[in-house]
Amino acid sequence: MTGITDLSVLLATMEPELVAGEFVYCAVPASRLEDYLHLRPLALFHEKEGLTLILPQDRATEAGLQASAPLRQITLKVHSSLEAVGLTAAFSQALKEVGISANVVAGYYHDHIFVPAGDADRAVEALRRLSAASRS
Repeated sequence: MTGITDLSVLLATMEPELVAGEFVYCAVPASRLEDYLHLRPLALFHEKEGLTLILPQDRATEAGLQASAPLRQITLKVHSSLEAVGLTAAFSQALKEVGISANVVAGYYHDHIFVPAGDADRAVEALRRLSAASRS
């Protein structure tokens, strides 16, 4: 199943959904991946400096890991194609206009935006406004 590439359709139908819970980014040594898989990271990424884990905040705390400030996850429910052009730029601009930082992770089916926990409701509203404006 292929995703949508048409930017106007993506924006009009993105349906931002705030995921329950708070998440954090943690950095751990890359040579010890197997030591962290039991934490069931939402995502992980290898970098030359180490391994980045995105974890529910409570799991990171229980494991004693140093972590980023708490973030909330917003999932865009539209099935976006990995080849789509402009979606990330459009929602990043909408969040920039209201002063909210965004860390974006693309899965095969959806884009997931991590925003500071205290800004989550405002971020969802900004994304809903962007979507509504795209339908007019």
